[in-house]
Amino acid sequence: MAAAAAAARGVPKRSEVLWLFRSLLRTARQFSDYNIREYTKRRTIDGFRLNRTLSDPDSITSAFSDGKAQLEVAKRQSIIYSLYTPKVKSIMELKS
Repeated sequence: MAAAAAAARGVPKRSEVLWLFRSLLRTARQFSDYNIREYTKRRTIDGFRLNRTLSDPDSITSAFSDGKAQLEVAKRQSIIYSLYTPKVKSIMELKS
């Protein structure tokens, strides 16, 4: 049923996909913890590279929908992590 609704909406445009990519990277920057911030950034880039070769409209629409769901999860998590920020920075964030 979800696939039928996604197919009715159509394949996302290039601008929509770029918006999703940028939004995920912007959300990754909001994490205060270095490890989580870098993991989110790496996962975003790897996910988009993996799906770069998709050509089937249904799989493209499905991947886009999954990406939007991941964006909502990342936004919620960034808010939760901001409530519990560590007092000490990671060794990777310290300047020498």
